[in-house]
Amino acid sequence: MNYCILMVAVLGLGACAMNSGATSIGPDKFVISRQAATGFSGMGTLKPQALAEANDKCSQSRRVAYVTRTQESKPPYIFGNFPRVEIEFVCVAPDDPRLAAGAD
Repeated sequence: MNYCILMVAVLGLGACAMNSGATSIGPDKFVISRQAATGFSGMGTLKPQALAEANDKCSQSRRVAYVTRTQESKPPYIFGNFPRVEIEFVCVAPDDPRLAAGAD
C-alpha cells in the first residue's frame, strides 16, 4: 500500500509543468521558458502564455516586450521531449522603432 502511494506521489511530481518566470540575463533583457507536463497537450498555449508573461514583466516599468529570440521543441513529444518554448526579450519604450519594424 505504501509503495502505491509513493509511486503516485512521484508520478504526480514528475508530471508538473515547468515555468521559469522572467529571468534577467542583462539590462532590461529577460528569458522565459515554459514546458508542458506531458507530450499529450502539444504546444497549445505555451507560447501565448510566455508572451503574455513577457508583456506583464515589461508593463511593470511602462515598457513593452520586444522578442529577440524564440526556441520551441520539435515533435515527437515522447521520452521526456515535452512541448517547450523559450522566449528571449528586451523591455523597450512603446515608441521604439524596433516595434514598428517587427510589424511588417
